[in-house]
Amino acid sequence: MIELSVAQKIAIWALPVLFAITGHEVAHGWVASLFGDQTARLSGRLTLNPLKHIDPIGTIAVPVVLLMVSNFIFGWAKPVPVDARNLRNPRTDMVFVALAGPAANLLMALLWAGIAKLSMGLPLWYGVPLVGMGMAGIQINIVLGVLNCLPIPPLDGGKALYNLLPGKMAWYFYHLERYGFFILLILMFTGILNYILLPPIIFLSNAIAGIFGLM
Repeated sequence: MIELSVAQKIAIWALPVLFAITGHEVAHGWVASLFGDQTARLSGRLTLNPLKHIDPIGTIAVPVVLLMVSNFIFGWAKPVPVDARNLRNPRTDMVFVALAGPAANLLMALLWAGIAKLSMGLPLWYGVPLVGMGMAGIQINIVLGVLNCLPIPPLDGGKALYNLLPGKMAWYFYHLERYGFFILLILMFTGILNYILLPPIIFLSNAIAGIFGLM
């Protein structure tokens, strides 16, 4: 296997990361707008222009550092504003708004798989980088989608679960959000996070690779 330089990794991963993070956030705002909340639209956030969504730390610094030290990558963008008070059925609709992000990541993983497959028949000098970009797109979108499904606030899974829980349980669960980041850190450093995430990540990666003949 050819070891890529940091510059080559950045060139291959830049677009997949930007679109994965941007598309995730736009999906939240788009679904919210369908259910009656136009906050994201009025804020100019229903656009795939990455400049509208970039968080200097989560979108640039963290992914670049991770690429320099490993083959694992993660990141985030500025959250798209959603005002649940504008939704027609706030608690029910917020479940769909929350899960729209991971759903968008799954769709983008499929799109990148299609790009990787089509690129295999292209001349090597630009076909190989496109295949690499497509494989990177599959990986980052699956990781983001699976991670955000965890039922830990403020992740999307946590927001969905909060709106599914009955009143008092939801109230207690909501107050876990202040500890969500520390819970993730504990899970990460103890290795429990890998134990939780790897099975669905491997399953989805193999399923998509099998569907598109990328095995």
